Amino acid sequence: MNKSMSENRLACRWCTESASCMDKYADALKRCAVFKEVENDVLMDTLNGVSARLTSYSKNQTIAFEGDECTSIGILLEGHIEIQKIFLSGKTLTVNSLAPGDTFGEVIVFSNMRRYPSTIVSSSPSVVLYISRDDIVRMCSADQTILKNFMELLSNKILMLNRKITLLSFDTLREKICNYLMDEYRRQKKTVILLPMSRKEMAEALGVQRPSLSREFINMKDEGLIDFDKNKVTLLDIPALEDYLY
Repeated sequence: MNKSMSENRLACRWCTESASCMDKYADALKRCAVFKEVENDVLMDTLNGVSARLTSYSKNQTIAFEGDECTSIGILLEGHIEIQKIFLSGKTLTVNSLAPGDTFGEVIVFSNMRRYPSTIVSSSPSVVLYISRDDIVRMCSADQTILKNFMELLSNKILMLNRKITLLSFDTLREKICNYLMDEYRRQKKTVILLPMSRKEMAEALGVQRPSLSREFINMKDEGLIDFDKNKVTLLDIPALEDYLY
């Protein structure tokens, strides 16, 4: 299977109409953590100095298979992609979903293995900007803001991994739900929290079936621990929720 539908060299050689191309993806680039607070003209000059490439993918096309070599970081400029774990049984688990501005491969490309640990699939027509490991080093060396942003991105990924490891340490679904809700409570600093993902996405993140998650939410509501309405959850008994974690 061919992974890419089409490729264009970058370096404001993005296409024959580089200015309009830059305008088209400007919003996604501004949302990218690597380029946070980088002025447009500086960003343009930076991208001019690297040999990045644009690759377009069709819906359901595989971007990278588990075990493929990773030589660049990818920045999603358009569409949506999913990070999937595909088991020998044929079961597929969506580990993460990415939107324009999100990145992938930034941790892997600087590791010793440099192999994708999961399969990456384009869940809609999408466009990805690839920047090589060497060019990332050059960009960080040339601009302190990009260096700070990239280090912050890596640090956040490590923290997210630690949270997932913590999640795996819990035995029951209720413990996983309480851990997730308390994380959101600490992040949002409110007893009425807005879930940042759908119930389906939450079930996938916790590694459980959606009906099981819904049943446990109802049980926790009946026991006076929480109340909920769509994506809004009210934490009614925080000490009791914390008791499940310790």
